[in-house]
Amino acid sequence: MTETALATPRAHSEDQTRKVYIVLSQTGTILSRILKLYTRAPYNHCSIALCEDLEVMYSFGRLDPYNPFRGGFVQESTRFGTFKRFKNTRAMVIEAEVTPEAYEALREHIRTMLRTRTEYHYNYLGLLLAAFRVRRAKRNCYYCSEFVRAMAIEAGVEGAEAIPPIVKPMYLLRVPHRRVFEGRLRDYPLLRRGRVVTATV
Repeated sequence: MTETALATPRAHSEDQTRKVYIVLSQTGTILSRILKLYTRAPYNHCSIALCEDLEVMYSFGRLDPYNPFRGGFVQESTRFGTFKRFKNTRAMVIEAEVTPEAYEALREHIRTMLRTRTEYHYNYLGLLLAAFRVRRAKRNCYYCSEFVRAMAIEAGVEGAEAIPPIVKPMYLLRVPHRRVFEGRLRDYPLLRRGRVVTATV
């Protein structure tokens, strides 16, 4: 997998808040299609990003875009990996505000995870048991929405702690947020920021 350094946020004129970006997506992989049949939700994967350009996102997913049985902590981008392979991935991007201190704590947490990524594993059993409303929690072991919920709590996103620990990606829409994009993920960098956009197929 191509590696990208943890992005540095652009300078803000006001240091009152920072923003994190939660990306809900539907890639079209076999697993995502199975999940869609079960959940009947439009999006069944999620990631978190620290910069609005979404140049790099973080999640738990395929370590190899061609092998669904090797999962773990991953960096994601439309330039490499699963999102590059599945070019018509649909996505919704939401923006949530956090304090500068919480933002920096989250950034450092992710930086530490990148350094020790081999210690993290995909929670396959937890994902299976979640279908039966059973939680399987294990240290350093997540499926995607478990991870994003944990990172949202780490960043102090309002309402994140109230999301049930057996979490589906769509539950993350319960936090106060601004929707900034919905459409093909590969179209996102080409569109103007600051407004809700729906891209056409």
